[in-house]
Amino acid sequence: MSKIRTAIGATTIDPKLLTCAEKLRYQGYLRRQDSHAAIAALVSDGVPLKEIVRRTGHSRNLVRQISRGGGTDIFRTRQSTLDGYLPFLDAQWSGGCRNGAELWRRLRGQGFKGSLRVVGEWATRRRRAETISRQQLQKVPAARTIAQLLTTKRDHLSKAETVTVAAIEQSVPMLADAHALVGRFHAMIRNRVEIELEPWIDESKRSLIGSFANGIAKDKGAVHAAITQPWSNGQVEAQITKLKLVKRQMYGRAKLDLLKARLIGAP
Repeated sequence: MSKIRTAIGATTIDPKLLTCAEKLRYQGYLRRQDSHAAIAALVSDGVPLKEIVRRTGHSRNLVRQISRGGGTDIFRTRQSTLDGYLPFLDAQWSGGCRNGAELWRRLRGQGFKGSLRVVGEWATRRRRAETISRQQLQKVPAARTIAQLLTTKRDHLSKAETVTVAAIEQSVPMLADAHALVGRFHAMIRNRVEIELEPWIDESKRSLIGSFANGIAKDKGAVHAAITQPWSNGQVEAQITKLKLVKRQMYGRAKLDLLKARLIGAP
């Protein structure tokens, strides 16, 4: 995932394409990224969470969340009383007004009804943000989502998903090789090409799916039969799944006679 994050880290957002509300949230995201980067740097240096809380002034929950890789969402749904006044605040800040109390007094003249503490915290975060170099925007899908994209046919992917997969395959060749091996395995099973089983196992053992290939090698007889024989236990497995489903639906409500009637006697 670290290599994938690096590969997709070049993705940027054009603020011109955002709505007014999204621009406000995106600007807040950039400010949060600065403080998050500072916390992440302290975590990587081995500084205890309690000490990070003391140094940065952020809550323990936030520091813990960032240390676990969270807190990278772009468009939060949480609203702030400052959202409607952020353009005015940015203009005042750029004009040289850096005092939280003075900013609050000027906001009061614009109709702001919030407290001094809210504006003071905003000024503190903004001041800290200017001491940290702006980090590159990284919005990386979850590992489960990436696995789904890599195992889905390209014809079924959207344009954005296709670009994401292409960026991953270009920057992480080992993952691209594993993707190709998985595709070959699917084709081998569907087309019943038994002659490709041995070469596929030998090649896959040296890839990222080596553990899967070792499992196939240990159960080679069953896999060979699945490719060459017309028989399948799929119908049996389906009936077992149905039995378990009905049993769990009736758990604590009926006995075996009703279960038998539902599975056998029902049309």
